[in-house]
Amino acid sequence: MTDEEHNTSAPDTTASVIEDDALAEAYNRGLALEKAGDLKAAAAAYREALALEPSDPGGVSVRLAAMGAGEAPDKMPDAYVATLFDQHADVFDEILVDELGYCVPLLLQELAAKLKVGPFARLLDLGCGTGLTGMAFFDQADHLTGVDLSERIVELAYDRGVYDDLYVGEAVEFLEDFEEEDGSRPTWDFIAATDVFPYLGAVEPFLKGVAERLTSGGHLAFSTETLPEAVLNGRNYMVGPKSRFAQGAAYIRSALDLFGFDILAMDPITVRLEEGDPVPGHLVMTRKR
Repeated sequence: MTDEEHNTSAPDTTASVIEDDALAEAYNRGLALEKAGDLKAAAAAYREALALEPSDPGGVSVRLAAMGAGEAPDKMPDAYVATLFDQHADVFDEILVDELGYCVPLLLQELAAKLKVGPFARLLDLGCGTGLTGMAFFDQADHLTGVDLSERIVELAYDRGVYDDLYVGEAVEFLEDFEEEDGSRPTWDFIAATDVFPYLGAVEPFLKGVAERLTSGGHLAFSTETLPEAVLNGRNYMVGPKSRFAQGAAYIRSALDLFGFDILAMDPITVRLEEGDPVPGHLVMTRKR
């Protein structure tokens, strides 16, 4: 969920949590200019904000890419994603489910049942949010682990009472670095990543990490957003008009094969609604070779 995606129901409040006055001023100025249609001046203001704080808590690198004024980053800045979800945590489910019509966890539950995938000994829910996927698979896993970049979101997921373990962290870093207290590196037989790829852009680091943490024959399931090939114009991924990443289907297939995943299903779905219009994507179920 980006601030652009729910701007009909809530104001952009990203700058309100940016403590540096000069940074907030540059961000607000860029936002106002962008909304006024002066994209050249907006891009200059956003670049000023990026120079002031390269960690990019305002997500201006993504905005620049969406405006066609900069190359798409490999993923959304961690500082931006954490800020975005922390500030909207209390209304997260209302916006995502009620306003945007998001039901990917339930679609994944249906797909797993259709393919007879599960039950699972250990399930890892990356980008767990408030726990919608955990709730969908609560009775299908002996042990559930959830990971999300937003501390406030993880607190809400904890309140669901469906996870055995919850961690605050970025998905790829968790896959690369997480160890148990005894120093062992745990594995899972099912890893879910609903609504994670729209924040990634390049998927290779994620898939590499998953391949190292998934048991042989284990399953990875995820959702993507996509755009017509004519819009992608040969690119593997790009930032769409709503400041989320869209990946091409051919790119996803190629990357999965590269890291040893067989595709069991890659079904076209409507991921969410944006201003009443359906957002196309894919729901993917794979098995590690």
